[in-house]
Amino acid sequence: MRRLRHLGVALAPIVVVLVLAELHAHLIGHYRFTGTPRFAWTAAYTVLIELSAYLAGMFDDQRSAMSAIRSALGAALGGGIAISLFQLILGSLLLPRAVIFGSALLLFGFDLAVGLSANRDLRDGGGDRVLGVLSPDEAMPLEADFERVLERPAHVVGVLEPSEVATTSGAGAESPGLLLLDAGIRMRATVVVLGRKALADESIVAQAALLHGRGVRVRTLGLFYDEWFGKLPIADLERVSLMFDIQELHALGYARLKRIVDLTAASVGLVVLAVVAPLVWVLDQFGNRGPLFFRQTRVGKGGEPFSIVKFRTMPPTTEPTEWTRESDPRIGVLGKWMRRFHIDELPQSINVLKGELSLVGPRPEQPRYVEELLQKIPFYDVRHLVLPGITGWAQVKFPYGASVEDALEKLQYEFFYLRHQGPMLDARILARTVRTVLRAGGR
Repeated sequence: MRRLRHLGVALAPIVVVLVLAELHAHLIGHYRFTGTPRFAWTAAYTVLIELSAYLAGMFDDQRSAMSAIRSALGAALGGGIAISLFQLILGSLLLPRAVIFGSALLLFGFDLAVGLSANRDLRDGGGDRVLGVLSPDEAMPLEADFERVLERPAHVVGVLEPSEVATTSGAGAESPGLLLLDAGIRMRATVVVLGRKALADESIVAQAALLHGRGVRVRTLGLFYDEWFGKLPIADLERVSLMFDIQELHALGYARLKRIVDLTAASVGLVVLAVVAPLVWVLDQFGNRGPLFFRQTRVGKGGEPFSIVKFRTMPPTTEPTEWTRESDPRIGVLGKWMRRFHIDELPQSINVLKGELSLVGPRPEQPRYVEELLQKIPFYDVRHLVLPGITGWAQVKFPYGASVEDALEKLQYEFFYLRHQGPMLDARILARTVRTVLRAGGR
């Protein structure tokens, strides 16, 4: 059902816009539509609507009716506003207003229905039904992670300890020897997750194979985290830290493409910085007197320190003696506003241009925090094999971290990024970052 909804959201703009444009051409405007600049504008409008739908969260699980309304409204209006601005700036009105507003109205109704349907399914326990064969130290973190936003909707229907099903006695479905098979059928599980102890027991694997033959998907705990949560479980971090290619290291084509994108974005960012910096300086004179920029040492690729540049959001006398927290009292009113819209990060374009930062990568931390984390998390320095980033998978998936525990949680997402690094994942991260900024989701 989820895939059908996603397909509908993707295809609806193409159908609605093309049909309305064709009707307008034949019934109202009496002009030829295909093979003209009007068709190009129509195609551009369709692409903008698709982008708006993604940025508005139409492909995400809708956790409330209000979330569904906001997503539908953003998806419908975003493309219309963008194409209208483009036409206004270029002085061309080849795409009729009737097509723009008519499409927005129809798509809002369709997207709202899709969003409310997704929310209803989520409330009714929709998504995959997960049965785990896990030890207590595996089950507790897993169940806690279900409180977060998943990449694929699911809920736990049961957890069995390996000792409960690790036996080969009996032959019937009611016998202890097939307890996992019986539980999977009774609970209507669609996914069985096997922990490390379960994987080491042949009788449990054999029962999972029987469920697999009945159409139930079987996953190791690590693979389940990877597919459903977009992270690696804590227990797997050290064990798999060298067991995958990192594209930035092992694929030179990707590394070159990433650098070209970084340089292009940094060049645009410097232009915006030149426009914004004087305004920030003027505002600083009223509520945040002191130097315009804030520089701080961070740890970069290969563990090398570099000086990160931001607009200053705290008083110049502030000493960074602790983790910066969300709603930190040291941040002034202007600083909160800049952080809310991520304006304080514009000067990092300089770091990107110098090759110290990338657009996407692990968050660069202060040396003293890195030293502390290296002592507590031996494999923490694997994240330093690539350039740190202005944004990253951990930043868009996990709230602002302010402790060693939060750093360990974010590291699980950073390992997922290292494992799956590539142009498509980078594009997803950038799109989610834009969505966060548009929603004013600061930190």
